[in-house]
Amino acid sequence: MSAIREAIREQPRGRLIVVEGIDGSGKSTQLHLLDKWLRHLGVLVFNTEWNSSDVVKEITSKGKKKGLLTPTTFSLLHATDFADRYERNVVPLLRAGYFVLADRYVYTAYARDAVRGCNPRWVRRVYSFAVRPDAAFYYHVPVEVAVKRILTGRPKLKYYEAGMDLNLANDEYESYRIFQSRIIEEYKSMAATEGFRVMDGSLDIELQQAQMRRQVMELLPPAAAAVAAKELAPA
Repeated sequence: MSAIREAIREQPRGRLIVVEGIDGSGKSTQLHLLDKWLRHLGVLVFNTEWNSSDVVKEITSKGKKKGLLTPTTFSLLHATDFADRYERNVVPLLRAGYFVLADRYVYTAYARDAVRGCNPRWVRRVYSFAVRPDAAFYYHVPVEVAVKRILTGRPKLKYYEAGMDLNLANDEYESYRIFQSRIIEEYKSMAATEGFRVMDGSLDIELQQAQMRRQVMELLPPAAAAVAAKELAPA
């Protein structure tokens, strides 16, 4: 993997933009809107999501249903998922000049695995092959806002989403609050060292998107940047 990382650094490439945040932060909505805008500008775009590789998706699903996933097993499965998508999709498409949009990146592992008790240094070594993104947006929202958004679309929280495997509380909502609050603290501790672009996920969706586009504009090819500048100019 180190050879792959060095190859990316040595060649002209596209851009890697990632979004991070707790479940219900609104990050996926913002990335979807950014995707549409970039395509409108004529930019080549590819999307990749956390825990979406066919290689481990079925195994992870079975493990979750049977409650067999220890923190280390969980971590390694996600790392396998990430490595597969990274080698098959992220690396080749960056080389081809695409804007790769990642809904969660290595920072999700750094935060979640640490909260679940994995050694942070070990986790970072596992993902050491991953290239640093060109822009990493962290969407911050209060836990109460996040859970309200999640429950708007479905009746209850998911077992692992709520951190029920950690025995933080008997009530799933209280467990969620504790678990996600700890993840927020991990994100906060990474914000400066990892160069996060911290976004207020509680603002109006259109305002958030405008803020994101202005920051992404600096990464665009000249022709696309010129069009974007006109679109984003004050009326």
